[in-house]
Amino acid sequence: MASLRPGPDDAPPGLRRSGDDAVRLTIDYVKQETLGPLRGLGRFVLWGLAGSAAIAIGVLLLLVGALRLLQDETGTALQGDWSWVPYLAVSLIGAAVAGVAAWRITAGPGRASLPAGPESEAEVRRVAAAQARAAVEGSRTPTEGAT
Repeated sequence: MASLRPGPDDAPPGLRRSGDDAVRLTIDYVKQETLGPLRGLGRFVLWGLAGSAAIAIGVLLLLVGALRLLQDETGTALQGDWSWVPYLAVSLIGAAVAGVAAWRITAGPGRASLPAGPESEAEVRRVAAAQARAAVEGSRTPTEGAT
């Protein structure tokens, strides 16, 4: 007994192929717009983590070097009961470095990347007007200025 519902085989071949192409195109588009940027983001995060680790190791080595410098070059002044002073000094320097880093991270972008303020907009307009006047004066022929 034949089914009364039209099945996928009853559709014209062109329509079936167009539907398959539309589905394939949609899947390719979603892959392009999600997987590509995610790969780029992954690379960005990877390089950021590697750079952060390198900076952290470098700062740690500089702090250990400063500690050794204070311990060796101060002679007997910071020995005995005063042996804690180099550790305190290096700890304060490390806290200051961490504080400056946290302050700059939370401060956001610097002034150079912010949009121009009202006073600089006026300067931009003044310069644009001067350039426009210079262009008009430069386009005049010598006979126009002589009359």
